[in-house]
Amino acid sequence: MTSQSYLADLFSLQGRNALVTGGSSGIGRAIAGALARAGASVVIVARGEAELAATVGELTADGCRAAWVSADLGSRDGVREAARRAAAVFGEPDILVNSAGVNLRPPMGELTDEVWDTTMAVNLEAPYLLGQCFGPGMAERGFGRIIHITSQQAHRAFVQSGAYGVSKGGLESLARSQAEAWSPYGVTCNTLVPGFVMTPLNRRLSADPARVAELAARTLVGRNGLAEDFAGAAVFLASRASAYVTGQSIFVDGGFSVH
Repeated sequence: MTSQSYLADLFSLQGRNALVTGGSSGIGRAIAGALARAGASVVIVARGEAELAATVGELTADGCRAAWVSADLGSRDGVREAARRAAAVFGEPDILVNSAGVNLRPPMGELTDEVWDTTMAVNLEAPYLLGQCFGPGMAERGFGRIIHITSQQAHRAFVQSGAYGVSKGGLESLARSQAEAWSPYGVTCNTLVPGFVMTPLNRRLSADPARVAELAARTLVGRNGLAEDFAGAAVFLASRASAYVTGQSIFVDGGFSVH
């Protein structure tokens, strides 16, 4: 066996179907591209049709198998309809990546019920509902990968964590509960924990050059994250290489969390 065939066997996603929420921008877009280029058939779910079409157009131009579904994940009906439409494209997913999120950060004393409800609906309830839609089928087929994108705020409070931090902490707990339920049947459930990444979700901090430099200095590698930094970790967690890794929070943060 050559090294090329060994690596292909270990990490290839040929024959797998993936669903990536929030896959038209930022970390989700980079992960969707990585999974597709590793061989998976990828359906991207997000709101903006122009961004979705551009992302899928780039992937299909590269010879990947990709499609998109425009949906609002802020309601239970919207999530279930998105799941139904996404599964109708290539079949039920073997890989589910929950990257869609909202990043609303009013001070705790100004936090409204509306901001709380919106944050929980998109950041926590949508991943739960999608897991309920597809986790049992993955378990029945004997293979599945659920990957959540969380945050440093799941582990520590800073920069007004508020409802956002609560939702991300809950998402990591959800991964552990899903792992407990489905890992005996070949379904691993893990989270990727970013540091500070310059994406549209972080527009507020990205607009402050001094704060951006301060965050970069807090890392061990001396820079803030890029969306493409998550490609390798995502392919690993989506492939058979990660069969014995489940219920874990894997930090992709340049050492931010340990500095």
